[in-house]
Amino acid sequence: MILIVYAHPHHSRSIAHRALLDAVRDLPDVQVNSLYDRYPDFDIDVEAEQALLAQASLVIWQHPIYWYSPPALLKLWFEVVLMRGWAYGAGGTALQGKGCLWVTSTGSAEDDYRPDAAHGHPFGAFSPPVERTAVLCGMVWQPPLIVHGAHRVDRTALAAQAAHYRTRLEQWNARSHG
Repeated sequence: MILIVYAHPHHSRSIAHRALLDAVRDLPDVQVNSLYDRYPDFDIDVEAEQALLAQASLVIWQHPIYWYSPPALLKLWFEVVLMRGWAYGAGGTALQGKGCLWVTSTGSAEDDYRPDAAHGHPFGAFSPPVERTAVLCGMVWQPPLIVHGAHRVDRTALAAQAAHYRTRLEQWNARSHG
């Protein structure tokens, strides 16, 4: 199963993330776990989340970037679900060998992520906390899918990103089943 851990506090306003989810939600073996729908009070059911993760061969963390990091509920999810002894550390092998794909969006154009631009660094400088979380848990990091300038992205470019997302998941499914 491919598990999409989706964390968008304003899903109804997100053109980019709706397009991405619409492109893949009908694929076989894909389950979307929308954290803001399930846990509006931030009271995460750790056992239920761990049970979902245990079934997955690929875990996708899909969310917009807020202040250079994942939204608050996903950060909390990392803290309470990916527990020492379960996801990492002594005896923490539950996620060992599972794929991890980061699907994210930014409000800024890609050109804004340069040393001489608005954010002062390439976008890759902001990815280590997410990537290292996956690696610490023994997951196999996949090249991320990033939609820059999500609230003003050209519809043709967004459709291409969504199609690319679908292709990647279809390829994962083909490798997993074949």
